[in-house]
Amino acid sequence: MRAMILAAGLGTRLKPFTNHHPKALAVVNGKSLLQRNVEYLQQAGILEVIVNVHHFADQIIQAITHANGWGSKVTISDETSEVLETGGGVLKAAPYFANEASWLVMNADILTNMDLSALIQKDRMHASTFNHYVATLAVTNRSSSRNLLFNDAGHLVGWKNNTTGEEKWVNSNASSQPYSAKAFSGIQIIHADFYKALSFNGKFSLIDAYLQLATTHTIGMYDHSDSILLDVGKPESLEKASTLFA
Repeated sequence: MRAMILAAGLGTRLKPFTNHHPKALAVVNGKSLLQRNVEYLQQAGILEVIVNVHHFADQIIQAITHANGWGSKVTISDETSEVLETGGGVLKAAPYFANEASWLVMNADILTNMDLSALIQKDRMHASTFNHYVATLAVTNRSSSRNLLFNDAGHLVGWKNNTTGEEKWVNSNASSQPYSAKAFSGIQIIHADFYKALSFNGKFSLIDAYLQLATTHTIGMYDHSDSILLDVGKPESLEKASTLFA
């Protein structure tokens, strides 16, 4: 299996560091977030990774080159002309996954000890059970300003912004059925049918793509609430990360 690390974001929440550096190179106990996640993927035997770059792209490319990919084969997806958001970034990387049945995508600013092998196993079970299966989203029960909504079968049916109250549903009946609210972990396994069914292009978010695809396809979840997950998007999160990840 191949993977993609999304590292093109501007990292505005991590200022002032990101005034001069990309967030993917923020350091926790001597290792950058990017290095940590390349090595995290290695734990599941994933040794081929594509990294999208935009903000201070040259610094990320230099770090990867200097470290020889930290033991992995790392390819660059260049978004220096325009940042494409999460969905657009994955779409631009489509040729890299042309021969893959499925692949893993994760945000560069996420640190976790989630068992990737368990996620992969759950995804394979879902894919063999449900028709038109396109993705498994890693989620937890943590508090979040936005939630993904899943029905009793564990399939994506909606999204909610808990701050504004805005809701998006895959169909008009979904909101009247039982559902559970989960916080997205920024980690997912995507299947080849994702590209075949996708009608978006250019700049778009993966969440919007999933909500559109869920009207005709099945998107499942993997709940890893028993593991550590940290969104390292703010300076105080970096400090917390240093106490959780050696």
